[in-house]
Amino acid sequence: MAKNSTNKNRTFDLIVWDWDGTIANSTGTITNAIVKAAEQVGLPTLDAVAASNIIGLGLKESINVLYGDIPTEKAQALAVQYTANYYAGESEIPLFDGVKETIVELNRRGYKLAVATGKGRRGLNLALQHCGLTNYFHATRTVDECFSKPHPQMLDELMDILVVTPERTLMIGDTSYDLEMAQNAGVASVGVTFGAQTQDKLVRYNPLIIFNQFCDLSTWLLNT
Repeated sequence: MAKNSTNKNRTFDLIVWDWDGTIANSTGTITNAIVKAAEQVGLPTLDAVAASNIIGLGLKESINVLYGDIPTEKAQALAVQYTANYYAGESEIPLFDGVKETIVELNRRGYKLAVATGKGRRGLNLALQHCGLTNYFHATRTVDECFSKPHPQMLDELMDILVVTPERTLMIGDTSYDLEMAQNAGVASVGVTFGAQTQDKLVRYNPLIIFNQFCDLSTWLLNT
């Protein structure tokens, strides 16, 4: 039997989602965009696994992890080219199967829903518009408004805006940056391995549970 918005027994009131690799099946698009951009601006070739491991960070932080202290003009060129590559295919990025239905149902049951993402505001707004989920999230925070993950600022601000305490908040993400951010904010987390990172990278941040498929995450959420 479905829970309704007056259910007092549920564990969480606010569910915060990462976007890329958690809601959107965008890991391949992001990885290809950064690998291609590095080649286009004449930087050393990137390994696809290394490139995917920076997903979740802001672009500036990602470039620093991948290439260290490179000249400013080279970093800027890489950022510009990556952005062009990514937006060329952004509108075609699908959601994982079952995501939209799960978000709609959680909203119907009275959960507060939010997004904390390494995307910029422009990118998140376009993604929300493309998938038709804009009206289902009560608040969102992006990397150009806050410190990059794993700093807790995004979660701290979302909890303040939506008036929810850390013990009633859950963070869901596919990277160690998501789960470390949750840990830093004193928030429980759930990890997923269908995005950018593997279980061994997630488990060290003590998530409540790790899911390999979105359908299993959905079932768990709708019964928590």
